[in-house]
Amino acid sequence: MRPKHSLLLALLLAGLFMAACKSEKKDGAAVPAPPQRGGPLSVEGFIVKTKHLAENLAVPGTLLPFEVTEIRPEISGRLVSLNIPEGSPVQKGALLAKLFDEDLQAQLKKLQVQLEIARQTLQRQQELLKIQGISQQEVDLSELQVHNIQADMELVRVSISKTEIRSPYSGRLGLRNVSLGAYVSPTTLLTTLRQVNQLKLDFTVPEKHGAQFTKGRKVDFTVAGSRRTFTATVIASEAAVEAETRSLKVRALVAANDGALLPGVFANVLLNMGGSGQSLVVPTQAVIPQARNKQVIVFKNGSPEFKIVETGLRDETYIQISEGLQVGDTVLTTGLLAVRPESKLVLKKVE
Repeated sequence: MRPKHSLLLALLLAGLFMAACKSEKKDGAAVPAPPQRGGPLSVEGFIVKTKHLAENLAVPGTLLPFEVTEIRPEISGRLVSLNIPEGSPVQKGALLAKLFDEDLQAQLKKLQVQLEIARQTLQRQQELLKIQGISQQEVDLSELQVHNIQADMELVRVSISKTEIRSPYSGRLGLRNVSLGAYVSPTTLLTTLRQVNQLKLDFTVPEKHGAQFTKGRKVDFTVAGSRRTFTATVIASEAAVEAETRSLKVRALVAANDGALLPGVFANVLLNMGGSGQSLVVPTQAVIPQARNKQVIVFKNGSPEFKIVETGLRDETYIQISEGLQVGDTVLTTGLLAVRPESKLVLKKVE
């Protein structure tokens, strides 16, 4: 090989080597360093303290009329009279509707004539019996005939009374569903009668508080569209807790309704379950529910310590700890799902 060619080949190889080194340095600068693992986890904590805790519950409720009745006829027939002023109050015993009853009236008149004749016959036979002109058996049969006719007349009168639909109590009528002249049956809904001067309030409470809602207890509630707070008195509760919801149904009475409340509206029932005095409390988010117990994570010298606790009353922010913690313990309030028994912790905020 000639010296000139050897020199060119050496220069070419040196240039390729330098270009490769620059490219390698450039690529190495673009690759970030791997993150460090095993560093401490930043968490927030809360120092356990004592606080007066009162449990206030807000549960949904429904206002119901004190009485509500669907007005339907007892028998089938044609409406010949209709007196249902929609949305108006009616008194107990007021005639709301009348069915055709002329056939029954005619039958009653026929029985009245038969009764008069049977009574006259009985009177004559009783006179004959005094002079032994007739047997006692014939007199008894005539007397039985009188009683049978009287019983038939009573049955017809009952049938006539069924053609009259009257208000069973004083209340307010709903909307009318039939018109005069319509043929109705016991399945026909004429209207609805509600007693709204008094209302009932139905709501449910958790099973652990069920024993506190005895007859006579006062509860407060509010309704949409009104800034007033109303009061009701507990009158009864169900005899058993609902298995699906683990709650107890309670019924209270709203004694006086001045027109501000309507049946069927939603009510927000405010329940004051009382206080517990000075109690150990932690934020509600610090408690971890488990299958059979509840836990909190206590911060101890940079390490977590899982403790089983017993809880009591709670409000919107705090929950009572009746067993498992002491005043001054620091419990974690953030990062609860990421903390493991071997985790290293650092507190970035303590309340």
